[in-house]
Amino acid sequence: MEYNGIINIYKEAGYTSHDVVAKLRGILHQKKIGHTGTLDPDAEGVLPVCLGKATKLCGMLSDHEKEYEAVLLLGKDTDTQDAGGRVLAEKPVEVSEEEIRRCAASFVGEQLQVPPMYSARKVNGKRLYELAREGQVVERKPGKVHFYQVEILSIQLPRVKLRIRCSAGTYIRTLCHDMGEKLGCGGCMEHLLRTRVERFGVLDARKLSQVQMYADHGKVQLLILPPDRMFEEYAAVKTREKGDRLVHNGNPFPAELAEEAAEAAEGRFRVYDSQDIFVGIFSLEDGLFRPVKMFL
Repeated sequence: MEYNGIINIYKEAGYTSHDVVAKLRGILHQKKIGHTGTLDPDAEGVLPVCLGKATKLCGMLSDHEKEYEAVLLLGKDTDTQDAGGRVLAEKPVEVSEEEIRRCAASFVGEQLQVPPMYSARKVNGKRLYELAREGQVVERKPGKVHFYQVEILSIQLPRVKLRIRCSAGTYIRTLCHDMGEKLGCGGCMEHLLRTRVERFGVLDARKLSQVQMYADHGKVQLLILPPDRMFEEYAAVKTREKGDRLVHNGNPFPAELAEEAAEAAEGRFRVYDSQDIFVGIFSLEDGLFRPVKMFL
C-alpha cells in the first residue's frame, strides 16, 4: 500500500532530515518520501514529510514561514555558529536586559543575512559545509530574509531564550551570531526547536517511534493529512462522470462538465472526479478549468 499525504514528524536531536526520510521508508515500506526543509542534526521539532503523490508539495511547504524557539548563548563565537562548533573567541557578557531587548527588536523586518559556512547552500556547485570541512572559507552573497517576530521569552545571562517567526531560508544560527556581534560580546545558538511550519505545530508532531507503533497496529493512516487538505482555501468542484476521463489525463475541461461550477467565480479550485477522488488544483478562466497541479 502506498500512502499519500503529509505526516508531521517530530525530528529528534541526533537525526538529520535525511535520516528521518530513510527511517520512514523502512517503517512505511515505500520509497516515495520527501522532507520539506532541512533541520540541523542537533535541532529538534516540526518536520513535515510528504508521502507518495504528496511529494509534489515539498517545495510549497519549504517556502512557508516558520516558527522557532531558540537559546542564544552570549559570550562565545564558534565556527558553526552553534554551541557544537569550535570556539573561536570568548568574551565577558556585560550587557543589560534592555540592550538585549533593543537588539532583538532591531532584527524585526527585512534583513540581509549571510549564510553560514556550515550550511547546505551551494557555491560553484559545492555545498558550503563541504568546503568548510576542507578548511575553506569562501565569500557568500547575503540573501534577503524576513523576521516577523523576534520575541524574548526569558533572560538568564549568558543565555537568552527567543521565539522567532521568520521567512523560509532563514538561519537561526546566524541570527544568534549576528545578535552577539551587535551586542559586542559574541554569541552562538545553544538549542533550537522548530515549533511550526505552515499549519503543522509541535504539539501534533509524532516521533519516529510513535509512527512505528501506529504502523505496527495498522493505524498509520490516522497520522497522515490528505493532500487536498492543504488547499482548503479553494472551493471544491466535482466533475460529472463524462469529465472523469479528461481530468484523469490532466486535460482541461469545460465548466459544464462540473457539477457545481455554473455560477463559480474565476479562480482556483480543488477538483474531484465523480467518485470524489481528489484530482488536483485547477484554475477556471473563460468557462474552462485548466490543471495547475495534479495529484491523481
